Amino acid sequence: MQWRSIVVGLVVLRVSLSCVLWLAFGLGPNVSWGFNFHLSFNLHKLDLLFREEKGSHKRSYLSFFDGNKDEYVRRYSSFPDALRAKMKGMAKEMFYFGYDNYMKYAFPEDELNPIDCEGRGPDVLNPSNININDVLGNYSLTLIDTLDTLLVLGNVTEFQRAVKLVIDTVSFDKDSTVQVFEANIRILGSLISAHILLTDPKHPFGKVGFEGYDNELLHLAHDLAVRLLPAFENTSTGIPYPRVNLKTGVPPDSINETCTAGAGSLLVEFGILSRLIGDSTFEWVARRAVRALWNLRSNETGLLGNVVNIQTGQWVGKQSGLGAGMDSFYEYLLKSYILFGEKEDYRMFQAAYESIQNHLRRGRESCNEGEGDPPLYVNVNMFSGEIMNTWIDSLQAFFPGLQVLNGDVDNAICLHAFYYAIWKRFGALPERYNWQLQAPDVLFYPLRPELVESTYLLYQATKNPFYLHVGMDILQSLEKNAKVRCGYATLHHVVDKSKEDRMESFFLSETCKYLYLLFDEDNPLHKSDNKYIFTTEGHVVPIDKRFRDKQWNDLYPCKEGPLAEREPNTRPPLNNISNCNRIPEERRYTLPLKSIYMRQIDHMVGLF
Repeated sequence: MQWRSIVVGLVVLRVSLSCVLWLAFGLGPNVSWGFNFHLSFNLHKLDLLFREEKGSHKRSYLSFFDGNKDEYVRRYSSFPDALRAKMKGMAKEMFYFGYDNYMKYAFPEDELNPIDCEGRGPDVLNPSNININDVLGNYSLTLIDTLDTLLVLGNVTEFQRAVKLVIDTVSFDKDSTVQVFEANIRILGSLISAHILLTDPKHPFGKVGFEGYDNELLHLAHDLAVRLLPAFENTSTGIPYPRVNLKTGVPPDSINETCTAGAGSLLVEFGILSRLIGDSTFEWVARRAVRALWNLRSNETGLLGNVVNIQTGQWVGKQSGLGAGMDSFYEYLLKSYILFGEKEDYRMFQAAYESIQNHLRRGRESCNEGEGDPPLYVNVNMFSGEIMNTWIDSLQAFFPGLQVLNGDVDNAICLHAFYYAIWKRFGALPERYNWQLQAPDVLFYPLRPELVESTYLLYQATKNPFYLHVGMDILQSLEKNAKVRCGYATLHHVVDKSKEDRMESFFLSETCKYLYLLFDEDNPLHKSDNKYIFTTEGHVVPIDKRFRDKQWNDLYPCKEGPLAEREPNTRPPLNNISNCNRIPEERRYTLPLKSIYMRQIDHMVGLF
């Protein structure tokens, strides 16, 4: 056992020296890929030590982490039906505890303050408080955002009552300055989704319409979209302003900078609206913005930055990553293709995904085989591909779900496991996590849904009980750490679990919805013959032939040279069910990620 002492000594020396260099001089070990200072140590030297052990067979360094190899299998390899039913019930109770208290204490205001049991609307005394005012428009945000969740939970009666409340009480003729992106995904998307579910009996929840409904939700959606259109005017690039006043248009003091996700994630909702009402305007302006951003990508790397000047087209923020400011841009390239069938969207997504894999992905080549660090996607300079910082943010946890839709389930499994390990350590996801320091950089957690969403989609792709355990861990953590007198509160600090008095609408619209669906195997969404997709705010929309048909000719055809036709042997992921078959049969009954790699990731985030 002398070799083991040598190895442990080298490990301690390596990590200690790395930490000293980092703290004293900011010299992270191999900052171009500093991730390996946590676990890989000096892998080559460790491998040699193992392989040169006298009188033994050759062994990989990874066997050092292979003790108690059945620990993960014992914990995650099964999930009893009774436990699934219990978790489904807990998810349902969680939703109604938040929803009922919103309706009791907050409606018609936008959000619930769950600690003080009061409503919250825009901060009219401080217009510069964009953290609040970008989202809250004095239009009963939480009620609107939650409409289709009521149907997912099977509550047709409350859904119909809520729809009537929206019709009777909501108006967008308000002196409210809101972010175009937030109004689009939370309000416009929900109105469109609820309208489709109300009017089409083919959809999974059956005939949920009621007598006297006259497309009022669609009219509200159209009215809101018209009020958002001024954002696209008087911009040299076609990229929209970030904010509009719902009464007066773009504020005179509006800035000329916007983020890539905010400007480039409007196409799903605007496109569906255009195809429902037969007016190309909304899809045209949204698609023009996507093309304008795409044309600004780096010639060297194919990457985009995260903040752009809408008048000059110059990149103000040159960071390229998968989190805040960029996330849903990539998401909507793929989802727009799935919904509308426009080949241009998929070609852009293919090219973007290739650039992401080439420049953002670090770690070993295969998720579930080989040696080295597990795959992780880092923030890089869009022009050089060099790492800009050593943190990732919680919004990036959506990306495994997008990889599932793209058929890249293997990479999705590994990235999801990394975020789950962070959750296990803190009982929440810090807004930013520094993978080099193994510590949060930004400590709050506003009940975000991204990890739950990816967990749900990975379960649908693999049916592996591991993901039910992940969902149970998340559900129980929320119950333990976020539940307060009248709802669920934002965690101000993921370590000490102190709270902020805010329950964002996406907690009911997405977090609770995905948790419930994860455990509800017999949900109509899962049993329907039709296919559905979720918007970036978790709203249910059908993959429907009528969204593939346009009542107009293209007024702005794509002239982008690099968007050449795909090679004949590449196929768009129209049916993600077939892509799920890429998971080898034998792996569906074992852990999605081998125990040795799970232990490696857990170690990297400081779990042991």
